[in-house]
Amino acid sequence: MLLGFVILYLVISIGIGMYAATRVHNARDYIAAGRSLPIWIVIAMVFATWFGAETVLGIPATFLEEDLGGLISDPFGASLCLVLFGLFFARKLYRMNLLTIADFYRERYDRRVEVITGIAIALSYLGWVSAQITALGLVFNVLSDGEITQAQGILIGASVVLMYTLYGGMWSVALTTFFQMIIIVVGLFYIAWLIADQAGGVAPVVAHAAANAKFEFWPQLEAVALIAFISGLLTMGFGSIPQQDVFQRANSAKNENVAVWGTVLGGVAYFLFAAVPLYMAYSAHLIDPALVARWIGVDAQKILPELIKGDFPLAAQVIFYGALLAVIMSTASGTLLAPSVTISENVLKGFVTRRKHLSDRKLLAMTRWVVAVFAVLVTVYSLWSLDRETTIHQMVENAYKVTLVLAFVPLVAGLYWRRATTRGAYLAIACGLATWLGMEWLAPEGEGLLPPQFAGFLAAIVGMLIGALSDGRKRAS
Repeated sequence: MLLGFVILYLVISIGIGMYAATRVHNARDYIAAGRSLPIWIVIAMVFATWFGAETVLGIPATFLEEDLGGLISDPFGASLCLVLFGLFFARKLYRMNLLTIADFYRERYDRRVEVITGIAIALSYLGWVSAQITALGLVFNVLSDGEITQAQGILIGASVVLMYTLYGGMWSVALTTFFQMIIIVVGLFYIAWLIADQAGGVAPVVAHAAANAKFEFWPQLEAVALIAFISGLLTMGFGSIPQQDVFQRANSAKNENVAVWGTVLGGVAYFLFAAVPLYMAYSAHLIDPALVARWIGVDAQKILPELIKGDFPLAAQVIFYGALLAVIMSTASGTLLAPSVTISENVLKGFVTRRKHLSDRKLLAMTRWVVAVFAVLVTVYSLWSLDRETTIHQMVENAYKVTLVLAFVPLVAGLYWRRATTRGAYLAIACGLATWLGMEWLAPEGEGLLPPQFAGFLAAIVGMLIGALSDGRKRAS
């Protein structure tokens, strides 16, 4: 019965996505929804795209096994990213009338920087999209009482998301996300209310968490702990700024003010609402302690879905799993489209147009092919990560290291420093990448004074300064 309701929800989502496809007439419609979306849809897209599997399953699992400080990257870093992007990047980028974030690197620097950053941005999505697809596999596994393995669920989930994203592009993302946001907010608030009734309210859950030191946030006052804390915040807070999905949502707005405030308000809403799944999952300590004991240290991601399935009536289960699927699919569709658009527009298009003119219709077809190929790569990566027992939260955290060390410094310098040069961008990329990969090999995160991606970020800043200033001395002479 429950699985039947879930299948019905998937069919409705596909139907909305296919309807949205009728509004796609060219590549710009497919990639940016014609830059015509009002603020409430932009807020919905920003909120629902970031409010993904890691927020409902991964973050609560980390909180249950660690404490509030373990969430420094998400939701703290993730929310910081959205607010910073809205306040300091959205207006400037919107005025440039770009199609993708990687277009900026071509306009400000050159084609080589565009290709390198475009590939880096696209690769960073493997972890994020895979986290969503892995979560879909987990949901199908739980709903079927293990009859559908998580690997089989991954294949099913990837196929569903691909189906409606492939044809409708950004219009599908916009319309399905707006529908899914309603399901997310109403559904999770209702389930939280039911949980509060069984747990005796909010106060006992908060008191239990406080008694077990779950609200410890600040690191110890020692160099290694402080640097790791700052690195965790900046990896996602800065590393996710040069991302196509964040840019794409702001760029789809009908004007620059909507781009700015839609992103900022979406980020604030995400931060506030992320507390709901934390409360829901931790309530299991009071409602079903045996369930927590069974899964903690084994797969804490299953505690919340198993709690709902085992301790609540069918109607509540339908609402919860409908909201959970809305969360996952809204994020998966947007994050599947973003890297695919980047690859087709910023990597493949340039090579194709060297030989022949690429019409808008052919660009649209090529983008759809890339969406399909990237979906296959994501599915393969999800299955590989499943064998390595990588958690959903870890997948998301790892996604932004590459953009932090390769793309962030050239973006900020290009927007805010007139002396930033192409040589500086080259050196920033080279120094950041070499330092990051070298330290990952010599001293993986947790074994050295500086986390590898943080060292790479600092090296990228040095590279930009040396490259730009050396160009300045050359011109002055």
